[in-house]
Amino acid sequence: MIRKTLLYAILVAMLVFAVAGCGGSKESENPTTGEQVKETFSWSCSGQYRPFNYYDEGNNLTGFDVEIGKALAEKMGMEPTPVTAPWDSLINGLQAKRYDAILGSMTITEVRKQQVAFSDPYYVSGGQLFVYTESGIKSIADLKNDTKIGVLTTSTYDEEARKYSQNIINYSSDETALRDLDAGRLQAVITDRFVGKLAIDEAGLKNIEMVGDLLFVEEVGIAFRQEDDTLREKVNNALKEIKQDGTYLEISKKYFAQDISK
Repeated sequence: MIRKTLLYAILVAMLVFAVAGCGGSKESENPTTGEQVKETFSWSCSGQYRPFNYYDEGNNLTGFDVEIGKALAEKMGMEPTPVTAPWDSLINGLQAKRYDAILGSMTITEVRKQQVAFSDPYYVSGGQLFVYTESGIKSIADLKNDTKIGVLTTSTYDEEARKYSQNIINYSSDETALRDLDAGRLQAVITDRFVGKLAIDEAGLKNIEMVGDLLFVEEVGIAFRQEDDTLREKVNNALKEIKQDGTYLEISKKYFAQDISK
């Protein structure tokens, strides 16, 4: 009887320790070094959207989005893990749990809200018309039904372009569209104002002109799976912190010489 009681007590104790182990910190211990391993914050972007996310000459993923993601991860005490995927597959990859978020200059729209949940906006920009210098287009009113306009596929710029022309050419990256515009293979491109301006100012594309005011203003957010409320709230809090402590402004000025949060 004593032996059975002792055995029962040992089994109960083992069960208690096992349950306690399951409720520990999300950080785990490296069995080799004994050091705490940080939980990761993984996000995806296209890697083809300079200056927001792109590969530099050393084949390192960098840009405004990437640096913001790393700053957010640091505030949350997490390890940053940026990855890339084709633009039109980003939401599918998120829903398949290949990464935790999309931090890749995704505009907040009502249609996308049906598939994902967005953070607070982390920057504000807008759609801008860029034209080939010899196209004869001087304003948005000069666009015709057959004007050849290049846009990023499944983007808000695609939707805007179809208001003015039926001759829409879809691209997997804005950079490719802008290079085709510079070469005269397109008459116009509608894209983000910062992306187009950088192409003119730094990428050596001399046959492109920016025409008129912004076609529309858009708020850009970080996308999460709709059930991931806890992570989304952590990111929103971290975003507030990097805006308050000057980290956001430093990154913004590095790429745009201004605060693009508003």
